[in-house]
Amino acid sequence: MSFHSPSPRPRPFPLCSKMHVLLTLNDRGCLVLCSSVMGVLSSCTHVPCAPPAPTGAKRTLEASSSQPPNGPEPSSQPLKTRTLSGMASKTTTTVTPKRVAHSPSLQSLKKPIIPKEFGGKVPTVIRQRYLNLFIEECLKFCSSNQEAIEKALNEEKAAYDRSPSKNIYLSVAVNTLKKLRGLVPSAVPGLNKTSSRRVVSHEVVLGGKLAAKTSFSLSRLSSPRVEDLKGAALYGRLKEYLLTEDQLKENGFPFPHPERPGGAVIFTAEEKKPKDSSCRICCRCGAEYLVAASGRCVRDEECYYHWGRLRRNRVAGGWETQYACCSAAVGATGCQVAKQHVQDGRKENLEGFVKTFDKELPEDAHPGIYALDCEMSYTTYGLELTRVTVVDTDMQVVYDTFVKPDNEIVDYNTRFSGVTEADLTDTSISLRDVQAVLLSMFSADTILIGHSLESDLLALKVIHSTVVDTSVLFPHRLGLPYKRSLRNLMADYLRQIIQDNVDGHSSSEDASACMHLVIWKIREDAKTKR
Repeated sequence: MSFHSPSPRPRPFPLCSKMHVLLTLNDRGCLVLCSSVMGVLSSCTHVPCAPPAPTGAKRTLEASSSQPPNGPEPSSQPLKTRTLSGMASKTTTTVTPKRVAHSPSLQSLKKPIIPKEFGGKVPTVIRQRYLNLFIEECLKFCSSNQEAIEKALNEEKAAYDRSPSKNIYLSVAVNTLKKLRGLVPSAVPGLNKTSSRRVVSHEVVLGGKLAAKTSFSLSRLSSPRVEDLKGAALYGRLKEYLLTEDQLKENGFPFPHPERPGGAVIFTAEEKKPKDSSCRICCRCGAEYLVAASGRCVRDEECYYHWGRLRRNRVAGGWETQYACCSAAVGATGCQVAKQHVQDGRKENLEGFVKTFDKELPEDAHPGIYALDCEMSYTTYGLELTRVTVVDTDMQVVYDTFVKPDNEIVDYNTRFSGVTEADLTDTSISLRDVQAVLLSMFSADTILIGHSLESDLLALKVIHSTVVDTSVLFPHRLGLPYKRSLRNLMADYLRQIIQDNVDGHSSSEDASACMHLVIWKIREDAKTKR
């Protein structure tokens, strides 16, 4: 038979100004915890306890009211005080907590789902990922969630519509994301409104207070920076990238004819010519057609063709070759229609060529560095020059003119050339005028930069062998005759989109792009040589 001392008078435990906790022992020796608000009993909780303590032990637990508001560290509290705190945290109260309104988070926001497209040019997963990123950025500056979603959808659709392939889409999407981030209003410098914390730059964290005012460089002092290369120094670097004679021959560059003055010879395999001299093969659709002595078509026959290149796309079960313009399979009827058939003709008549010659230069001068691009239209003769643009190393146009062909134009080829009938209405510049200007600007040692430059030299009827060709500098993985387009090179390496104008290419834009690519290549190669 066990005896228990009578229960002492309950003493209040101050939890707050309006709430008290009463702790006592019942007749069974167990702790009973009660809470009261303003003297009114609100709840009573039975708390199991350990067996009775030895005689003389205190039965009432007290909590000191002099502790700080947040309470002492758990390691510095007595066992009984920590036990009391744990029980007090589970005590119910009638005080209703204040309700706080909240806005839906980005995770709870219902995002639109892009429907799956069988055989699409861009995987749905990639499109969905960038759409989500667009939404995140639009939510930062749009007035409502619906406005942000609509703007993100429009931006993603525009990026998809203007991209013929996945690589182009990725580049366009990255540029769009940068644009959206630029629309986000800038916060107050040095203060984050949401966290009230001072924003510290990454440089200060890594290098201390002086990092933001100090510049660092990993380049050796003995080697000049590539960014500072100008004039003769840049010319010396570019000489390492000049095409060799074998590369010039295998890429179809014109060489002087050994027997005919003014004639040229091309060492690439000649295309099969039709037996009849009046018969031509259309370079767009591949059909044979007859021409008169003037070069015009004998019959009025429309030309159905695909302007896009053939590409291999992954489909369910393997690969499929499709046209980039309309995704039609090989052999499908052309998606474009022209009034008549046309031919290239540049390799058939290799006469009227001029060759750059040596020039004496001052000791402190260099022969010059230029980027060149030409635009051509179809005439009764074939492709003829209708525009030429030359830019320098600063991307400044130094020569740009429209050219009137010698023969009648049958197709301005505006989709690719950008040349229209209005551009050539008042033009009187001939091919011979252009040749004279270029021979005065260039010498045999002048470095000319271009993309598939042999095509431009054939149109100019100029023989020049000191060239840097971006189609050779960035070769296709399958090798010749395959070549990567200038548009893809700019998207892959410089993350820039060119040739996206529906009105046709710009010769100044293409020439500047070639110069950009070559300078970028020099900088990247210089990093690996250090």
